[in-house]
This record gives sequence, structure tokens and C-alpha cells, in this order.
Amino acid sequence: MARPEQVLVLEPQHELKFRGPFTDVVTATLKLTNPTDRNVCFKVKTTAPRRYCVRPNSGIIDAGTFISVSVMLQPFDYDPNEKSKHKFMVQSMLAPYDMTDMEGVWKEAKPEELMDSKLRCAFEMPLENDKTTEHSVLPKSASASLDDGEVKKIMEECKRLQVEVHRLREENKQIREDDGLRKRKVTSAAAPHASNTMATTAMRDEGLSTRVLALCLLFFVIGAIIGKLVL
Repeated sequence: MARPEQVLVLEPQHELKFRGPFTDVVTATLKLTNPTDRNVCFKVKTTAPRRYCVRPNSGIIDAGTFISVSVMLQPFDYDPNEKSKHKFMVQSMLAPYDMTDMEGVWKEAKPEELMDSKLRCAFEMPLENDKTTEHSVLPKSASASLDDGEVKKIMEECKRLQVEVHRLREENKQIREDDGLRKRKVTSAAAPHASNTMATTAMRDEGLSTRVLALCLLFFVIGAIIGKLVL
């Protein structure tokens, strides 16, 4: 006896597309719509279960509603000459009115009650001109918002910050050398006084280090902006 026609509406209907690069997880979305007045049980199966993570891979779709299934392709070494042979199947059946155990329903289901739809998988890599467009848009938008005068000011500020960072580093280095000399001259009798001096110096060093770090961070941010404008 032929199986009944699938009652669920699949989007996409025939093919799941995964767009590379495939160095990270790539996700495709499968929308399952139940246009009937009955609840429908569903399962999503694949010929390559180790390569995909499907969430949710089974459940119930209430009458007149839909559910979005995330199909996550795990990272792998992509070979453009190798055609994908992976396939998915969406299996479904009308949920019994008195259903209490979904797994039990699947085990007891008769073949003539099951409906299924098959989808193939397709892998795509972004075109080279797409990559060029993505990289060229940012510099244009950045340069459009800054005129030559503003760029010159940023360049001068970068130079000033570089000089300031160098000065603070030298000052910090000199302070550490002076502290080392004082520590060697401290005697055991002057230990309390030395402790106070060391504590004060440590606080001063910490303040200088914080300033140096803040200036370095600001210098890096401005440098990144200039880098984009140059490109």
C-alpha cells in the first residue's frame, strides 16, 4: 500500500544549502509548517549523523503552526571537486488524539501511517568577488566620514601618543631602578619606614602602569582606524 502524501510543508522543499568557508559550524534552517487541523509528529533523519547536529530532531507540531529546525554542519576539509551525497529525510505522522508517549507512538506506527520527504545537501563557497566587496566596503564608508583635516589630526595625535608612551616607559623604568637602589640601602632598623616607602612607590608604579596601558590601548584603536583608511 502506498504511503500517504506528506502533510507538512517544507521550506526549502528539496535542498539544504550550506555556505562556506567550512572552518566553523555552518547552519541551515528548515521550516516545517503544519497546515492541518491535527497535531503532527515529526522526525528529522540524515545519512551522515556524525557530520550534522539537528535541533530539534523530533517533536510535535501543533495544528496550524510551524517549527524551525536548525541543521548544523560540523567543520570539515572542503573539497570543491567532491559532490555532496548527504541527504535528509523528514518523517511525519498524524498524532493520535490520546497520545501520551511519543516514542511509543513511533514504535507502534503502521507503515501506511508514515509520511516522508527527502532533501539533498549542497555545499557552496563564497565567490572571490564577494570577498573583495566585503573588504572594500568598510574603507570606503570610513573615508567618507573623515576628511583630510581630520585624518591629519589623527596622525598627529598618534605621534604624540607614541612619544608620551615612550616617556612614561622611561620614567617608570627610572623609578624602578631608584627603588631598587633604595631597597639595597634600607637597614633592618628602618624596616617600618622602608615598608611605607615601598608601599607608596608601588602605588605610584601602579598608577603609571595604568596610564601606560590606557595610552597603549588608545594608540592601538586609533592605529586600527588609520590602517583601515590606508587600505
